[in-house]
Amino acid sequence: MGKHRARDGGATDFDAATTALPDVTGDYTVDVAHTRIGVRARHAMVTTVRGAFTGFTGTAHLDTAKPAASSVQLRIDAASIDTTNTDRDAHLRSADFFDVETYPEIVFVSTGVEQLESDVFRVTGDLTIKGVTRPVAVDFTLTGSAQDPFGNLRVGFEGALALKRSDWELTWNAVLETGGVLVSDKIQIEFDVSAIKDA
Repeated sequence: MGKHRARDGGATDFDAATTALPDVTGDYTVDVAHTRIGVRARHAMVTTVRGAFTGFTGTAHLDTAKPAASSVQLRIDAASIDTTNTDRDAHLRSADFFDVETYPEIVFVSTGVEQLESDVFRVTGDLTIKGVTRPVAVDFTLTGSAQDPFGNLRVGFEGALALKRSDWELTWNAVLETGGVLVSDKIQIEFDVSAIKDA
């Protein structure tokens, strides 16, 4: 864990939000180079397989004074799934799972934003996977804001979304001889987002 120097000269963790700017209102674009959209699922009932989508775009409007006026949109290239296993990735891109030839994008469009704590926001919206749209809610924590060395106003958020893939008709599976299934129905999508304020 990174450290920074406290005013008393001691070191403190970066566990708490390091927000330095009082007002981050404005329009933002997700910085793909410094953002991770991860996914994880249980495999064969014994291990967790982790991966990430490497291709995506996103925009946000943030309103510090009126959080409900904020909004988020995210478009993910479904074919960009990367679990560091070529055969598995090819299977995930196939009609058994994401069917990227027919449904090339996973899309999230927010329908509401609610401030839960000073640095925690619940974003509700419509998530579309494989042509199926369902409402979801994600709690995002504001992890910091700063002016970077290149003059960009930058904000960071973290959040995670647990969902049942069968709700989006991602139902392929295989039964294990010892009981259970090869791929869990429950998956988690993890967001570590850095966004830059538009000029």
